[in-house]
Amino acid sequence: MLCRTASDLYWAARHIERAENTARLADVTLRIALLPERYDRGKKEAAPWRRALDALGLADAVRQRYGRIDSETVLRHLLLSPENPSSIYNCLHAARECARAQRVAITAEMYEDLNTSWLEMRGRTWSRLHDDGVSNLLEWVKGRSASFRGVTIGTLGRGEGYHFLQLGAFVERADWAIRLLDIAGSEGEAEAREQDAVDYFRWSALLQSLSAFETYRRLYRESVSAAGVVDLMLLQESNPRSLLTCTATAHEVLQTLAGGEALEVVRQAGALSAQARYARIDEILERGLEAWLQDAMARLTRLGEAIHREFMVSTDVASPTVAIARQWGAEQ
Repeated sequence: MLCRTASDLYWAARHIERAENTARLADVTLRIALLPERYDRGKKEAAPWRRALDALGLADAVRQRYGRIDSETVLRHLLLSPENPSSIYNCLHAARECARAQRVAITAEMYEDLNTSWLEMRGRTWSRLHDDGVSNLLEWVKGRSASFRGVTIGTLGRGEGYHFLQLGAFVERADWAIRLLDIAGSEGEAEAREQDAVDYFRWSALLQSLSAFETYRRLYRESVSAAGVVDLMLLQESNPRSLLTCTATAHEVLQTLAGGEALEVVRQAGALSAQARYARIDEILERGLEAWLQDAMARLTRLGEAIHREFMVSTDVASPTVAIARQWGAEQ
């Protein structure tokens, strides 16, 4: 397969997965913003939105562009901004452009699905979004991502093109398994008698935004807790969005693409998968969750760079996809 084809298919999948997870991030932040945290009036609404931007490395960009951080500016930037290369607007556009460039490598149904998503997204405005409700757009984005995933599984042959699409989706999803844990982290100081209720709501909001609340209930008998949610999002193979599931799948795909060769990129993927497979939640929390996540993110970033070096076109080639890839890496 040509390097350009591999790159476009890989990034088409990453863009769609990024759009969906950005919608999930906005959803969980909207839920957490309802919590009666003890902030002064000027910071009360901004605090959860600032935390969401911090997880993406976008706080300075939003502050410089809009002059403030609140629900409206963050939603505009994450959902509709043409100036933000990782907004949902630009992700759907980039995915469609990648697919258009590789129409011979995918099925007609796949391209039509992405084209439909982009054409519908292109007509969205802030006033329309405000009238229709932000939640409706977020559910629409998640539905369009699921639609593309279903069409791909149902129509595309299991050749190299399919494998690069899978690789892109699971590498991006692994990235967000780490990022989304930051959103539900503790905020501020609450009275001891209030903290249990606040934590329960915060972690429950994250589970609901990830469509994982029922999975949690089936796996854990105790009440929703930080330890349980972290375990589910990082170490549970039964969770399709866990770091373990994503890294294990990426490793399997890379082994297939390597065709038996002992490639460094396969070794890196295997090491990251093993880190998630053999970790213990009590050891992670004892060491410090933030340190563990930072190490996992650094390994994942290096894996993404190794994938690009091994299979993709040179980053010197000027293209919208490469520009977005560079910015996302810089934000990490």
